[in-house]
Amino acid sequence: MAKGRELKSRIKSVEGTRKITRTMEMVSTSKLKRAQDRVIAARPYARALADVIADLYSPALAEEFPLLRQPVAMTRAAVLLITSNRGLAGAFNANLIREARQLLGRLRSDGAAADLHVVGRKGLGYFRYIGAPVASSRIDIGDRPRAEHASELVDGLMGDFVAGRLDAVYVVYAKYNSPLSTPPTADRILPVAPPERKGTARDYLLFPSAEAILTALLPLYVRNAVYRALVETAAGEQGARRTAMKSATDNAGEMLNVLRRTYNRARQAQITQEIAEIVGGAEAL
Repeated sequence: MAKGRELKSRIKSVEGTRKITRTMEMVSTSKLKRAQDRVIAARPYARALADVIADLYSPALAEEFPLLRQPVAMTRAAVLLITSNRGLAGAFNANLIREARQLLGRLRSDGAAADLHVVGRKGLGYFRYIGAPVASSRIDIGDRPRAEHASELVDGLMGDFVAGRLDAVYVVYAKYNSPLSTPPTADRILPVAPPERKGTARDYLLFPSAEAILTALLPLYVRNAVYRALVETAAGEQGARRTAMKSATDNAGEMLNVLRRTYNRARQAQITQEIAEIVGGAEAL
């Protein structure tokens, strides 16, 4: 029963694969809850920063702050791409890489030199494979980003922007809407675009002054934008991996049903053949 032994071997292999994908689905579900909590915790702080800057902003003040400086012409830009360190997440990283390549293509077609900065093994591995230059890379952040990581990533870019060596800084990340919706997104974080004021302006008692407050808040606003991109991408990665592993587990279950039916048919056919041979032998005797 060579065919039956082969089918039993395949059934055992698929069962082992299904156990692995099911375990990975459960792990991603657990990590996703913590990642969602980080996303939810980061949003109120970002809204509060945006509201204060929107209330303090004025065209007159904007001329005093380099982070608000709008470039006359786009000659050099930086693109910060955030991907994951691990795969098995469907098209999650491929979509982010494609978004970054399209952004780089648009910038270069407009005549700007664009430097690429990559976070995550998947993005770094891809651009190294195609031989594209990478200005800097980080693979040590993982799926639990901290505010310090955002500062390390963007402080140097802010310095280059203030010094006039960069005209714009973009971040490409997965915007977390839900576990099933994490579209790749490209946001310009420098120069800082004045947030839209929502509702009536608040009446602040400013101390020491609006200039001093904006001096402190604008770098925080930029760092927070990068931190939110990190935590949303981390949450999106877990959501995409959970979805991919659930699909793999379901497909393995369907494959097992087909293999088991095929095995049972083959076994029944063999038994029928053996009975027929026994009956035929008895009749011959």
